[in-house]
Amino acid sequence: MTLVFIDGQAGTTGLQLTERLQCRTDIELLTLDDDERKSPARRKAFLRDADIAILCLPDDAARESVALAAGHTRILDASTAYRVDADWAYGLPELAEGQRELISDAQFVSNPGCYPQGFILMIRPLIEAGLLSAVLPLRCHAVSGYSGGGRQMIETRQAFSRAEIDRFNSQLYALTLDHKHVPEMHTYSRAEVRPLFSPSVAHYYKGMLVQIPLFLHELSGSVAEVHKVLTTRYANEQFVEVVALDAAVAPDGYLDPTACNDTNRLQIMVLGNEEQVLLVARYDNLGKGASGAAIQNMNLMIGIDEAIGL
Repeated sequence: MTLVFIDGQAGTTGLQLTERLQCRTDIELLTLDDDERKSPARRKAFLRDADIAILCLPDDAARESVALAAGHTRILDASTAYRVDADWAYGLPELAEGQRELISDAQFVSNPGCYPQGFILMIRPLIEAGLLSAVLPLRCHAVSGYSGGGRQMIETRQAFSRAEIDRFNSQLYALTLDHKHVPEMHTYSRAEVRPLFSPSVAHYYKGMLVQIPLFLHELSGSVAEVHKVLTTRYANEQFVEVVALDAAVAPDGYLDPTACNDTNRLQIMVLGNEEQVLLVARYDNLGKGASGAAIQNMNLMIGIDEAIGL
């Protein structure tokens, strides 16, 4: 029996993880009472008693928990605090050969951000295959459901009037171009130039599309060759699907951002013509983008089939 403590259980990701793990017979959840969750002494005791602590906290609070644990337990951190820290394993099992072993053996694992997963999984294979230059400046646009903004945004959005829904149906944000996910997108994609990332939040609960527009003259291959590289790379990955070239777009000509909701599946689509290519990743920002990724990583850390519970 593995003892797991979710530090930050009342947050969006923490609640999702609790719901997913509380019915597992191989996991015992250590749970603080509501009035104990902000007690450093009680958190310290649970952090040190657990086999694995999953941190679902803001960055500063996550750093505090790591200090409180003081090396007594293995930690899976869902914040951005350690995602590009060389002493932490990056928790994206599909990243590269050997990544699963790094996660399995690590004392400290950083759960990946939602947006970076799609960007990295589309770009890195193309750079490694030589189809895309590592020095090419990349642009990435994305849209996510409002659950990606956490509990406060969820409560705000769910209380919207009809007029507010119409007015704020879709909003561009991170307008200073310094979104907190950019460092990991830059680091793990193997792009040498910091990507320009422009995300939006829309008025639906969950599901996301991550889009990378390219011109064919920026690539050293055709649309079909791009698709082949990605298809070959993920042929044996159970959670990453590269959609067939002739099946990426729905009959109505639209892409539904919610089609992978309630799964741990990430779909990659390659769209294009004689001059342009659009790479698109679709997945659940609360599934593969957050709690699903955390369960996949936790399973690897305790040495069981990574798909259990997913």
